[in-house]
Amino acid sequence: MNTLRNKVQLIGRLGQDPEILTFKDGNKMAKFSLATDDSYKDKEGNKVERAYWHNIVIKGGLVNIVENYVNKGQEIAVEGKLTNRTYNTESGEKRYVTEILVNELLLLGGK
Repeated sequence: MNTLRNKVQLIGRLGQDPEILTFKDGNKMAKFSLATDDSYKDKEGNKVERAYWHNIVIKGGLVNIVENYVNKGQEIAVEGKLTNRTYNTESGEKRYVTEILVNELLLLGGK
């Protein structure tokens, strides 16, 4: 059961082109938002659709695939784990961010 702890699998579409960050040591990181859709029926029986947005972070060798083959609107599948971090804004406010650190990526289609 240890392999099931903190495991996330999502299929969705990119909300924007990936942002590729290159660090001083040459390592890269990709960041983008991924939309997943859900629907349900309300009290009156009407179908209600909703998009959920997820912050995606990719490090290591997968960044090259993202940089060369992944674009806004494309459907992909990701697998990874939830991570949390905090940072302070320029005005001193503390912000909390939940991200999915991806270790597997599957390209499913175009736009």
